[in-house]
Amino acid sequence: MPKSLTWDDAEDIGILLSEAHPELDPLTIRFTDLHRYVTELPAFKDDPKTSNEGKLEAIQMAWHEEVEDRTQG
Repeated sequence: MPKSLTWDDAEDIGILLSEAHPELDPLTIRFTDLHRYVTELPAFKDDPKTSNEGKLEAIQMAWHEEVEDRTQG
């Protein structure tokens, strides 16, 4: 996993969010909350202002896939 994460590292962020928030269903998270969760990750070093709906959606889907893998595997 890269040392410094950016908005383009959806898969790595999804893994970290699934570990940091195992009690949450990523598909029920509002993008405002998702944005906060991402920017609160210690490895996240990108500009918080450069996110957009597409990047947040990619992160949300990566997080969802990680949850699915863990619960079905």
